[in-house]
Amino acid sequence: MPVVTDSAARRTSLHDRHVAAGAKLVPFAGWEMPVQYAGIRQEHEAVRATAGIFDVSHMGQIETRGPQALELLQLLISNDIAAIPLGGAQYGVLCREDGGIIDDLFTYRLDEERFLTVTNASNHAKDFDWFAVHAEGFDAEVLDVADDFAMVAVQGPQARALLAPLADAPLPARFTVASLTMACEPALVCGTGYTGEDGVEILCAPDVAGRIWDAVVAAGAQPAGLGARDTLRLEVCYHLYGNDLMETCGPIEAGLGWCCREATGFLGSEAVAAVRDAGPSERLVAFQLTGPGIARQGNPVLGGGEVTSGTLSPTLGVAVGMAYVPAARAHVGEPLEIDVRGTVRTAVVVEKPFYRGSAA
Repeated sequence: MPVVTDSAARRTSLHDRHVAAGAKLVPFAGWEMPVQYAGIRQEHEAVRATAGIFDVSHMGQIETRGPQALELLQLLISNDIAAIPLGGAQYGVLCREDGGIIDDLFTYRLDEERFLTVTNASNHAKDFDWFAVHAEGFDAEVLDVADDFAMVAVQGPQARALLAPLADAPLPARFTVASLTMACEPALVCGTGYTGEDGVEILCAPDVAGRIWDAVVAAGAQPAGLGARDTLRLEVCYHLYGNDLMETCGPIEAGLGWCCREATGFLGSEAVAAVRDAGPSERLVAFQLTGPGIARQGNPVLGGGEVTSGTLSPTLGVAVGMAYVPAARAHVGEPLEIDVRGTVRTAVVVEKPFYRGSAA
């Protein structure tokens, strides 16, 4: 039987599918979401080996459109929005004026003057308010369209082969987006994901999401929950907002300088440029434990620093994680000692990522 711990949480349009599949449901960012079905390890391994399907309908969407939509997004987002081709996708961060990260997000260019930005569930309301406030004075309209979409991710080395017979046209390549028919239903299909594996994310009307989900599961995709999504993303060192990213740190410290184009003049660009030039006082590193134990978010690193994410890697069979440490200790091979609930555990800084999937 599913476990429900917050009756006030919102439910996605796929909730009945999760219940029928025996999912364990937990509250997450104001939503009641499946954390696992058959088990985290089994779901994780299915995504690495074949294909899994995730309900990510808790994610938010903001549409920006109008003659100055590009100019507005160029002000707000760290990357170069003008470089996104029609039908393209781009990762970037939303920064405060002091360079602190408000959110990390993907933006898709649907038309010359129309963009769709996908936000993290926990930050959606905050992000939309930020967009709306800064849209004043621009000939652009900002719309909260989160309720217009359900969203599923189909990920794994066999994901595209599994989906191809369900689509009415070739699936979009990595970092592109296309309007297709999936399982006889209209959908926006995006060549993006959060697992390190190849695949797509599908945005569709909530009332047709169930039919797409059923068709993909029938084709062989394993339903996977938030638990596997977290272990998968950590193995490839993808950031999780609230763990590895927050308003008190900037993109240079987080290793996201590659998606910052200070020359565009985005909000926070001067602060980001100053840290890039001077060098950050701390950096986010990947580490592997060299003995027993598992380090978790909040565990202190002796000598300075803190673990932001940690797990036992199902693929590698060792405990891994990420942590902010002083910049002088952020080089590969640096030994670390981590206080795990009163017991000192040894670790070493390693190269990112821990694992390269089919999307590499």
